[in-house]
Amino acid sequence: MLEGEVIAMRTGSEPATARSPLRMRLWLSLWGMAWALFGLVAFAMNGRPGWAAACAVVLLLAVVDLCVITYRMRQGAHYQPGRDIPPYEPDHGDGRPHRPGPGADGGRPDQGRTGPSSGRP
Repeated sequence: MLEGEVIAMRTGSEPATARSPLRMRLWLSLWGMAWALFGLVAFAMNGRPGWAAACAVVLLLAVVDLCVITYRMRQGAHYQPGRDIPPYEPDHGDGRPHRPGPGADGGRPDQGRTGPSSGRP
């Protein structure tokens, strides 16, 4: 590494360019609904009840997926974190986020100091 080169540190475990796949799933679900509806009508009109039933099942799955996608999209940025939302504290196994113990500075520059550097004479 060169002396003047600066490497930006990541703040979480996700890639810097990660985006939510919900919008892509929305369009794929709509595309699947359109083709399943077309297949349902076409096979029903041509007297193929088995294929029409298969298209009806695909149509039902696409509608359910569309409902799940719209529900998750309406939940907002908490479930789709962007660049302005800091990463969550990782799970440490007990179900609660890890907190610094007593006397630990917790990453804040003005706490946890002792001795002459604490600002006291």
